Amino acid sequence: MRILLDTHVWLWLQVTPERLSDRSLALLADPASELFLSAASAWEIAVKVGVGKLTLPAPPDEYVPSRLASSGTSPLPVELRHALHVANLPAHHRDPFDRLLVAQAQLERMPLLSADRQLAAYEVEILRAE
Repeated sequence: MRILLDTHVWLWLQVTPERLSDRSLALLADPASELFLSAASAWEIAVKVGVGKLTLPAPPDEYVPSRLASSGTSPLPVELRHALHVANLPAHHRDPFDRLLVAQAQLERMPLLSADRQLAAYEVEILRAE
């Protein structure tokens, strides 16, 4: 199963996996699961580090690629069609990063693993992370 990870889920997986449910951890560890992190999440991480809302043990341009490799997570590029699809989404959520993740999950037909309950309002499969 292909799974798109919400930014916070990917960060928890790196540092505090105990925040994830046993079901989520089993799903993430399953060899049949293909994990993806959106370029939008990398952008969100870089922005939050830049404004001081997130601290990482290394700069984002080192941390994210190294942790992608060690966690077996593939990058998912943001394509033009992903960005434009955001205009078709109802205004259930104001966070532009999350809206882009929903658009990607819809267009790529993959569930989104998240603890954000607001995302359930969208027509997208949400796997609960907690």
